[in-house]
Amino acid sequence: MGGADGGGGGGGGAVGAVGAAAAGFAAAVTTMKKNPNPNPVEQLAARVRGMEGGFRAWLARQPMPVEAAVATAAGAAQGAAIGGLMGTLTADALPSPVPPQAMPSFNQAQLEIQCQIPSPLSNRKAFAGGPLVQARNFAVMTGVNAGISCVLRRIRGVEDVQSSMAAAFGSGALFSLVSGMGAPNPVANAVTSGLAFAIFQGGFFMVGQKFSQPPADDVHYSRTKSMLTSLGLQNYEKNFKKGLLTDHTLSLLTDSALSDVKIPPGPRLLILDHIQRDPEFMKGRAISETATEAQTV
Repeated sequence: MGGADGGGGGGGGAVGAVGAAAAGFAAAVTTMKKNPNPNPVEQLAARVRGMEGGFRAWLARQPMPVEAAVATAAGAAQGAAIGGLMGTLTADALPSPVPPQAMPSFNQAQLEIQCQIPSPLSNRKAFAGGPLVQARNFAVMTGVNAGISCVLRRIRGVEDVQSSMAAAFGSGALFSLVSGMGAPNPVANAVTSGLAFAIFQGGFFMVGQKFSQPPADDVHYSRTKSMLTSLGLQNYEKNFKKGLLTDHTLSLLTDSALSDVKIPPGPRLLILDHIQRDPEFMKGRAISETATEAQTV
């Protein structure tokens, strides 16, 4: 009975995933129907986004082991595809085999090079082998990275550089073991490879985070930008910045203030009407007026 129940639970989870994807697909179809002449490429992209959104929503409601297993499998599939392609492309680029009579001197030269450059990433075994071998190696690397990242995100509630480096360390260590790097001392080489992966991943994460952050000035105009975008007046964002009309001044805006920054009468009316209808802006204006009256008294 327990096995039947477990099978039923798994089936229910699969049905839930399919249902979530179908719901996302239906939402995408509904959105496309609103457009009388949809672009085929945009139509396909909308379908994919709808299904992906529905699946992600279903996955976020699952227990951590289920989400980690799905993330690991998806990452492994991507890595296997990349590794198989690399194995196919590099098969013809490998050097010709060394003649038997030259093998002793060749091995000696290889040993000298390894002694001079003990880097774990310089070992060619990591990238040797056919498409199937490379598919296995990269599947382990990307799958472990995705799984560890998923678990740490669920536990810590945030995806930061520490989680990224921890996932990279685990994937680098297992990649070293599976690919056969550092055969004389695989454990030490696995640790070294994991540290190298973690350092590179941490550096890439910090650089990407730095470039993805908005300029410092935009932090003070986030509500302003949102308001102008909703009104279709985003072209006047530069006028607000030129006049230093930040988010803190929105509740205090007047027609003369908007006129001073060269905003035409029509957009001025739309902006002031939006502010008067927004409860948050009006609350800020009431607080400012109260503070002004208190200072006057």
